[in-house]
Formats: sequence, C-alpha cells, structure tokens
Amino acid sequence: MNRLFLVSVCITALFGGMFAQAARGGEIKPLAIGAAAPDFNLPGIDAKQHALADYANAKVLVIVFTCNHCPTAQAYEGRIKQLATRYADKGVALVAINPNDPLAIRLDELGYTDVSDSFDDMKLRARDHAFNFPYLYDGDTQKTAHAFGVLATPHVFIFDAQRKLRYVGRIDNSDVKQVKTHEAADAIDALLAGKPVAVEKTKISGCSTKWSDKREDVKKFMAACDAEPVTLDVVDAVGVKAIAANDDPAKKLRLVNVWATYCGPCLAEMPELVEINRMYRHRPFEMITISMDDADHKNAALKMLQERHVAMKNLIYTSDDHDALDNALDKDW
Repeated sequence: MNRLFLVSVCITALFGGMFAQAARGGEIKPLAIGAAAPDFNLPGIDAKQHALADYANAKVLVIVFTCNHCPTAQAYEGRIKQLATRYADKGVALVAINPNDPLAIRLDELGYTDVSDSFDDMKLRARDHAFNFPYLYDGDTQKTAHAFGVLATPHVFIFDAQRKLRYVGRIDNSDVKQVKTHEAADAIDALLAGKPVAVEKTKISGCSTKWSDKREDVKKFMAACDAEPVTLDVVDAVGVKAIAANDDPAKKLRLVNVWATYCGPCLAEMPELVEINRMYRHRPFEMITISMDDADHKNAALKMLQERHVAMKNLIYTSDDHDALDNALDKDW
C-alpha cells in the first residue's frame, strides 16, 4: 500500500551504545572470565522457581539476559530458540532471564513492541513466540542482573561444567544483517569438545538494562510530555479528505480519532490514545483527533484536550453537515 490510514471513532451510534552505567551507586561490570556462576532463585513463566542448582547436571549452562520490549532482543529470539533446540540433547541448558524493571521503561522505548517487560507480559511474549526455554523474571530486585553485570539485552554468559564463566558477550555479530561469526555457538562447541574457548569476550549491542533508578527518567519524560502545548484548529470537509488521502511522502501510518466532549466513551479512551501516541510518534506514525463539537463549544473541547495532555494534531469540525465528514473520511462508511 502507498498509504496507511486508520480511523478510531467513538461517537455513540452516529458515526459508529556504550552500556556501562551507574546503578545502585556503582558502575556495572560484567562477570570476569573464570568467575563462578552467581547463584539465583527466580520465578519462571512456568509458575516454578528456578535456581542455579536446578541445572547442575548440564555440561554447559547458557544464561541469556533478554527482554520483551527491546528491538534487538526481539531480533535474536529466533536464534535463541535455535540454540536451545540445537543443543537440547547435548547436555546444554539454556536459560533466559529478563533483568528489567518494567517501571523504568519510558513510553517511547515501548514504540517497537506489543508488550512491556512485566512478568505477566513475559508470559504473553513467550506464548506468542513459542519460547522453548525457561524464561525467568529478575525485574523486582535485579539482584541476579547486578551479580552478573548485565549491560544490555541480549547479553550472553556461558559456563562450563564447573560453572566457571568461559564466554561473555553477544550471540553473533549481527542482529539483522548477514551473520558472519557465531561466537556463542562456537563457545558451546568448544566446551562440549573439552577445548578452550577461542573468543572469550565480545562487545554487545542492544537496549541498556533498565535499572530501577531509571524510574526517575520515566517521571521526567512524563512531566515533559505533560508540559507540551495543546492546540485546536478548525477543519472542513476538504481538509478531512486530505487527511484521509494520507499522501504524506514519508508514508506515515495515520490514525484519526473522531470524538466529542459529549461522548463519554470518547473521553474514557483518550488517555490510552495519548499513551499510544507517545509510544509511536517517533516512528513513521501520526495521530490526529477531530472533534465533532459545535463551534461554540470549541473552548470546551480545547480545555478537555489540555486537561488530558493531548499534544498532537487536534482539529474541530464545526459544520452541521456530518454526511460531508463521513464521505470525506470514507464514502462507504
């Protein structure tokens, strides 16, 4: 399609990379090669507690710190599943841990995901993407992530049979482009063969760990969003037709919300629409509201928008010819 266009209507029946970071007062550094695996006891999406001792029989233990919301982590989900499958019958245990505090993630950081990083959302992500490995949650205390020194998601730690760290870094050299090196798999193969790991450490790329102290950043982000100016301009049927045509050369996805101050459901859903806009507006996405209030209610409509911090392109259609609006948006509506 050359253009994308969505209409949200609620008018009753009328129109039916460097990642070393400060956390907990100190710099986060990954576990050193040769260090013992830190113990953990974390809840899994399988409703069980998982501890380091549960994997004592594994010849090799692979710990992958990953999450739901990060685009890089999402890009690697398939390869993590492949690793789990490839080595399942070779004495290798692969465990994924989500290190993030979901309350430390800004809305604009959720613009590339369908779910956030809460424990309940982990269950949804794992179900929808058929995870074939344990997926554990460390977001409440982040003690495990701190002990490992998790810099970003994904971040891989591979331990030998004595649970000494033999590899730390990335899965391979690229999340989206052609993969040329497979450091994680190479490390596993070497350990299974009783050989030294040739490449023990690599750089990583992904989304920085969302430590709990980043909740202050979330508060500042929300305060800045709430302080953005809110305006309301008049639009006629010709203008609405141009909006529906969506001939923007940037080919943005455009969502139009038709509402009115006298529509209770419209007012109830507005905060969620504001949240969606804050999530996706930095991508090729645009949200537009069109008020159906009469001209003499423009100030009331603007006041409602301001109270709800609807900082986007807001318009008011003041004509009594509602059929013209219908036809401008969609003649078959």
